[in-house]
Amino acid sequence: MLFNEKNQKTRVIPLLSLRDVVVFPHMIVPLFVGREKSVNALEAAEKHDSQILLVSQKNARVDTPGPDEINDVGVVAEILQVLKLPDGTVKVLAEGQYRAEIIRFTSQKKYLEVEIKEVTQPVEVTREIEALMRSLCSKFEEYIKLNVKVPAETILSVTSIEDPDRLADLVISHLSVKLADKQRILEIIDPVERLHSLANLLDSEIEILQIEKRIRGRVRNQLEKYQKEYYLNEQMKAIRSELGGKDDERDELHKLRDKIKEAKMSKEAQEKALNELKRLENMPPMSAEGTVVLNYIDWLVSLPWSKSSREKLIISDAERILNEDHYGLEKVKERIIEYLAVRRLVKKIKGPILCFVGPPGVGKTSLSKSVARCMGRKFVRLSLGGVRDEAEIRGHRRTYIGALPGRIIQSMKKAKSKNPVFLLDETDKMSTDFRGDPSAALLEVLDPEQNNAFSDHYLEVEFDLSEVFFITTANVLHRIPQPLMDRMEVIQIPGYTEEEKSKIAEKFLVPKQLKANGLTPGNLKFSGTVLNHLIRKYTREAGVRNLERELANVCRKVARKIVKDGKKTAVTVTAKNLAKFLGPPRYKSRLAGETHEVGLSTGLAWTEVGGDILVTEATIMDGKGNLILTGNLGDVMKESAQAALSYIRSKSRELGLPKNFYQKLEIHIHVPEGAIPKDGPSAGITMATALASALTRRPVRRDVAMTGEITLRGRVLPIGGLKEKILAAHRAEIRTVIIPRENENDINEIPKKVRSALNIVLVDHMDEVLKEALMPVTEESSFDLENSDYDKTYQQTSSPSYQ
Repeated sequence: MLFNEKNQKTRVIPLLSLRDVVVFPHMIVPLFVGREKSVNALEAAEKHDSQILLVSQKNARVDTPGPDEINDVGVVAEILQVLKLPDGTVKVLAEGQYRAEIIRFTSQKKYLEVEIKEVTQPVEVTREIEALMRSLCSKFEEYIKLNVKVPAETILSVTSIEDPDRLADLVISHLSVKLADKQRILEIIDPVERLHSLANLLDSEIEILQIEKRIRGRVRNQLEKYQKEYYLNEQMKAIRSELGGKDDERDELHKLRDKIKEAKMSKEAQEKALNELKRLENMPPMSAEGTVVLNYIDWLVSLPWSKSSREKLIISDAERILNEDHYGLEKVKERIIEYLAVRRLVKKIKGPILCFVGPPGVGKTSLSKSVARCMGRKFVRLSLGGVRDEAEIRGHRRTYIGALPGRIIQSMKKAKSKNPVFLLDETDKMSTDFRGDPSAALLEVLDPEQNNAFSDHYLEVEFDLSEVFFITTANVLHRIPQPLMDRMEVIQIPGYTEEEKSKIAEKFLVPKQLKANGLTPGNLKFSGTVLNHLIRKYTREAGVRNLERELANVCRKVARKIVKDGKKTAVTVTAKNLAKFLGPPRYKSRLAGETHEVGLSTGLAWTEVGGDILVTEATIMDGKGNLILTGNLGDVMKESAQAALSYIRSKSRELGLPKNFYQKLEIHIHVPEGAIPKDGPSAGITMATALASALTRRPVRRDVAMTGEITLRGRVLPIGGLKEKILAAHRAEIRTVIIPRENENDINEIPKKVRSALNIVLVDHMDEVLKEALMPVTEESSFDLENSDYDKTYQQTSSPSYQ
């Protein structure tokens, strides 16, 4: 390795001059070498490191070029294969590696040898460069369509490249341009400048190809074409007349032609429809393929190519409709109003893609219908639950028997408008099998940059979905593929508070069930706080679906009484007589116990249907130091229990425990409801508290719930799903909730009334958790662990009630 005067790395390498080709980096090219110096250069390269400098000549006619006839910039290539042919020439297969500039010629005797330096310029891909790369790819695609010499598959390899340097080199290598233009592009070191120059060159080539195409079209004899068509049509008429006449069939084809013109399709779709109609006209009447073609044309003419609903863009009316249909959900309503405001200011706007995420029964689907009503658009719903075939989205190709368009196109036909509110329900319930991945097919549908040219396998023409207002719903986010989720604006819809459920029941659910069961407000009344009592004692959910079922149950029993006693019967449901309609209460307080108990702590869990209470039990027995974990726990939760025990062992002195206490004991941690799988790190501080309580005999406060991940050093780390967990604690009548301090910002998302009803304690360390959750040390809860029978002591100290 050498260094020049600018302290740049240089090297000496054999040179092979090329007559009629310019080689680029990353390009594999076959070369035929016959000149003596070129063959010698190849042999020298093979003996060294199989690398050689490939440089084009300025004048291809010169047989023995010198330094002045060779360009200054070339490509260092690796020799992959050398094959000597019978006529004395050598066939070489070489792959370009990188650009290099000639500094000086070191030898010209047996072969040309030069000193070179690598010339590269790294570039960071910004949005501007990415846009330039996309523009270049689209121009290259247009070039390929016009130039039949370049294979159509080339565009696939080009569009997959993310490096601007490599993209420019690959595109120029496929262009049929002059060698001087290729050499000029090769000598541009800056990739961005190269992309700009290449884009200008492509524009020029595309213009030339388009002119050539127009010239070829003018050469055709239009008069001869019309005469041929007229002659053939007259023959067809004569044949049909001899066969008995099929005027009805001709009328139907004429009607189809009129429908094609009236449909106002895109130019591509209209050409396709007319071509298929011509095929249909020339087919025998009883042809099986004729039915397939007729169905295809029917699908084309029935789609809303130009029909759209007239939008309502009055903000006050939209707010009124949203508030009429739903209580709360302020974030969602605000987003819809923002869209309508922008829509009033901007005539053409791409449809947004919203994703409503929340537990069942919170109103995701009904909210989508309200969005359509307040905007004055048609509403169409597509359930994706259980969909596992890509053809469900994109349709089947017409080669299959019974082929149909995908459900996206079918829904657009059903909507009869090109700008409906389109609900993709249960997006997280899709699955994948050997037939493809439907979520991958949805990437194009839900991408505002691509869905203006959505391609269905059955239609084989592009359909514009850019004006559609897409809304997707899901219960959980982790089941949605990341690329698909990246295209959506996620709006979380958490569970309702007790007060919100009461308002929803009073304003929406009760009137709805009265009407559904044929009752009037005079027949059935809910007095006082009976709705709150029903919510608290008969339902336990994040949404209001079970609440509506219980209300329907009450209405049916009242309806039976009215049929028996007469229409003037009036029934008032109170907290005292509610059990007559619904039976005894199904739920009671979910606190850890009736009293403050040893080894029993209350945690908070997140589930797909909202938050829930998670009771954790810990007990101590004589043994050999084993930790037993039961309750259908996952690996992460088991590791949290191990971390909790390690923390307790490290704090044995502060907790008043003997140094090796664990060697004489069996520690058993159990999380009830063992049929339900449980996992996650957020139960770490709950298990640590239960362990500390069981070992120190200090009871855990029954009105305290907690959530947080624990580390070996006792740090309390942040968790997810805080709002759902806090709402679950509020439903369970918890008074104090312990959460990680790093979740402090999430508290603002919790309703103000819930916050005021709870004492939310922020902690950084497990010591703070134990101080808050454990009862003070008393004479009854203290004993000598080393000198006492453990089981006997446990029986004596766990019985007192700490209220």
